[in-house]
Amino acid sequence: MYKFKDQSLEETCLTHRSFAHQERGKSTIQSNERLEFLGDAVLDLWTTQTLFKMFPEFDEGKLSTLYALITSSPILAVISKEIGLDKRIKLSRTEEGNGGRENPSILEDTLEAYIGAIYLDAGFGEVSTFLEDNVQKYIETISKQKHYKDAKTYFQEIVQAKTGITPHYKTISETGPDHKKSFQVAVVVGDKEIAVGQGASKLLAEKDASSKATQIYESTL
Repeated sequence: MYKFKDQSLEETCLTHRSFAHQERGKSTIQSNERLEFLGDAVLDLWTTQTLFKMFPEFDEGKLSTLYALITSSPILAVISKEIGLDKRIKLSRTEEGNGGRENPSILEDTLEAYIGAIYLDAGFGEVSTFLEDNVQKYIETISKQKHYKDAKTYFQEIVQAKTGITPHYKTISETGPDHKKSFQVAVVVGDKEIAVGQGASKLLAEKDASSKATQIYESTL
């Protein structure tokens, strides 16, 4: 977790508009929307630059598809939870009651605001370090996929076309300290376990399991 020099930036990036509206009588309360706007642009630049350097053999189409997967709401929401932002977001009582801490859109927006705040607090170099620590593992995993479509979506399409069944996932194990978790997840079709994946988050483990299961299914087509 990044340690802010300017505590006001940290407070603002964690303040959802619902909380700011609830507390609107207090002039010092600002929402994180402006920081989200900035952080989105910073994340775009870092991701584009990183992909361009990592994959010199990829054409524009492949880079664009990989970029879209990396910056998609499900990935950013998972990262937001991995670094604990879901527990720190300031929400209104209504938003809290409506499950706002699990809302992918709110989690994504808060992460982008957090990135924007780091950029203002310490510059692009510090942002790059933060993103390398928390986003690059997803780039490495997704780039290894045979098909540049979300691995879970692609496997689901194959299974539904072949069997009419929607696959589901079950967590087999979760090991390691909070800062270095390792998950094992199985993908199941009907009552049959097809493959087991491993990763630093449940989402990465699910994607790994989906990729392995896809290979199994494609070999039988």
